[in-house]
Amino acid sequence: MKLLKLVVLSLLSIHVFAQKTPFYETYTWQENPVTNINLEKFKDKDIVAFKDKVVNEFSFVNNDALVEYSLTHKMYWLNSNDKIEEYNKVYLPYSSGSEIVKNKARVITRDGKVQELDDSKILTAKDDETQRTYKYYALEGVEKGSFIEYYYVVKKYPDYTGNRITFQSDFDKQHIEFDLLAPTNLIFDSKSYNGLPEMVLDTLNKEKNHWKLHVEELEALEEEEQAPYSAMSKYLIYKLKNNSANPSNDIVSYGIVSQNIYNSLYPEIENKVKSKINKFITSIEDSKNEDLTLKIRAIENYIKTNVFIAEVKREDLEELSSIIDNKVASESGAVKLYSAIFNTLGIKHQIVLTSDRRELKFDKSFEAYNFLQEYLIYFPKIKLYLAPTKLESRLGFPPGYLTDTYGLFIKQVTLGGFTSGVGSVKYIKPVNYDKTNYNLVMNVNFDSEDLTITNLKMNRTMDGYYAVFVQPFMDIAKQEDKDEMADGIIKSINENVEIVEKKMYNDSSKDFGNKPLQIIADIKSEEFVEKAGNKYLFKVGELLGPQQEMYQEKARILPVENEFERSYDRKIIVKIPEGYQFKNLENINMDESYKEDDEELFMFKSSYEIKDNQLVIAIKEYYNKNIIDVPIYEEYRTVINSAANFNKVTLVLEKN
Repeated sequence: MKLLKLVVLSLLSIHVFAQKTPFYETYTWQENPVTNINLEKFKDKDIVAFKDKVVNEFSFVNNDALVEYSLTHKMYWLNSNDKIEEYNKVYLPYSSGSEIVKNKARVITRDGKVQELDDSKILTAKDDETQRTYKYYALEGVEKGSFIEYYYVVKKYPDYTGNRITFQSDFDKQHIEFDLLAPTNLIFDSKSYNGLPEMVLDTLNKEKNHWKLHVEELEALEEEEQAPYSAMSKYLIYKLKNNSANPSNDIVSYGIVSQNIYNSLYPEIENKVKSKINKFITSIEDSKNEDLTLKIRAIENYIKTNVFIAEVKREDLEELSSIIDNKVASESGAVKLYSAIFNTLGIKHQIVLTSDRRELKFDKSFEAYNFLQEYLIYFPKIKLYLAPTKLESRLGFPPGYLTDTYGLFIKQVTLGGFTSGVGSVKYIKPVNYDKTNYNLVMNVNFDSEDLTITNLKMNRTMDGYYAVFVQPFMDIAKQEDKDEMADGIIKSINENVEIVEKKMYNDSSKDFGNKPLQIIADIKSEEFVEKAGNKYLFKVGELLGPQQEMYQEKARILPVENEFERSYDRKIIVKIPEGYQFKNLENINMDESYKEDDEELFMFKSSYEIKDNQLVIAIKEYYNKNIIDVPIYEEYRTVINSAANFNKVTLVLEKN
């Protein structure tokens, strides 16, 4: 988003405090920092950080303008060629809104030779795709066992509404430091996450407010399958709390930001623009539908089909008149368009701001604006969410990682003829598992002349999150694209099957949320049966297609985070060839589940029956919980792996 920047510098103005010399003017590195390092304990590591220091100082300069000086100082020991290749360039922050006021870099070889780089070694390049210019040091003389060390100080516009500093990485670190400096009238608040110690105030410093954090050692945090790595690393967030020279408190608060966001998204609309909005609405089919869900879904489909959302901020992309005329909007401009239409039609709604729980878990108890990253719109009457800027999402199925977390809900409130936005933090419930299904009915007939050939009748249905990436776009898709998509779904069981005939149903954007996308196909294959002497090996489990399997050689450290809850209902109906029987049917039976407080959270169950000379296999599986904490990881893994185990089931077919 992103979140509109709110200017509250007027609350920070100060005229009575003397200016202090910024820290960076006297900052430098040690002449020889590596003499006291014992490398023996790290000899098996590819990389170790022996310094990771950040200093952020807020300072008043030039007529009391607030600026921020940010220092980054790092020293790495590189013990592999891969890491040398990865770290042989030091990239410097470079933008029109910032200025590098100090920088140094050097290489210290394993025999102690120091090679300091001057500004002549700073190179400039441009990214071919983004056209973004960047500057970097090209480090020379780096060999295995060398140290690289650098620091730079950036002068920039102050970031005090919620700034995250992440310390933990996928390699070990030593001597981690963070310092936050500010004039004595500016009071900051902070919170540490995932076991990182809290910052403490240096009470001995009378010239400036000084909060500091020092950690002697941080172990590497290794990535694990389906883990929210970024959200689980050790980090802190700080924000400006108040200005002692100004009576205003809680400078960074959801009460203030809710009003500002509301004022930005709900401006007074001129009559000329109102006419354009009404005309825009009349072009939306079903905009007058009595069914509120269908009406909102029609509005969303129309906007997402006709209005392009640009990832840039420009004044015209925020203005309703320009957006309607040119069909191009910024992200906040698109939200403004939705809001104007819903207000015009009298559809009650609330703006919601949250963050992707894989990257940054919304903290309901610490108000900081960096949690306000993504827009949702909530409709209290139908209790559904819409993601206005996400093309791949539709009403009722917002991006899964924006659910099962908290968010700031901004509600329109009118008092005494004055309307404003009031914010409150609430839980964003995930979509229940029974709303997202990936179901299958497979009829199997063995060729009467060659039992290694199977004729399959596939009936595949999908809805919810499994259909949201496909169904809403079917109206504008070319036939060849539809065919390719259908072939991909059919051949998901096995790439080598032969599709004899296929038919797709409910393949319209109007069907999403109402009817499941359905694919019925006749398939012929020699992939599922092998002849072994006078027996046949029927790989019935492979009819489900490849299944996820979770391995874990080490003890699990991080939780599992799924995008959405989900359900699978499959039935395999096998016509038993005349004169034959299956011998090891007991291998089909599986039953694994996990319950909490008598509620089944995840389950895999497969069973069979013989009926009218048919083998009927029923397989049910669902996951009614997205976030799997470490204490129940093994139970979850057992259920997940049950599907993979069924995938390996092979039945023996032999004559009676």
